[in-house]
Amino acid sequence: MSHHTARLVVVMGVSGSGKTTVGRLLAQRLGVPYAEGDDFHPASNVAKMRAGHPLDDADRRPWLDEIARWLTGHADSGGVVACSALKRRYRDRLASAAPHVFFLHLDGSPELIAARITARRGHFMPPELLRTQFADLEPMGEDEAGAAVPIDGTPEQTAALAHAAVTSP
Repeated sequence: MSHHTARLVVVMGVSGSGKTTVGRLLAQRLGVPYAEGDDFHPASNVAKMRAGHPLDDADRRPWLDEIARWLTGHADSGGVVACSALKRRYRDRLASAAPHVFFLHLDGSPELIAARITARRGHFMPPELLRTQFADLEPMGEDEAGAAVPIDGTPEQTAALAHAAVTSP
């Protein structure tokens, strides 16, 4: 596999930005495994969010550790994982486990994302917590490997933009 097709990608952004949908499409395009970041949460985190309470750094630590382990385990073969990675220190934690990780920020307006969250069914994240996610979101720094991709198109259009960002030299 070439460096580009074996790349490790963290699809990041606030809840409702399309991490799962775009992440799966991107993994298919790259021919690498996909992992759903929500699946790495301990049951206590899911229960806390379901109850309408935002997670704090202590809650996120074991979750980030599990995602970091997944990234480390896929360092040679590549992979795509969905993970909000809202704060710089969270991204630094993941990058320390997998130095060649590429952060793909799915970027959209609060209004667009709120509409998407309101329309979706069967997810534990209540729409009321979106405000706290935007408050926690720290834009990527110039020194971070990654790109922001707008999400105002279809999932396929967003995945095409994501693929271009990940595979460009």
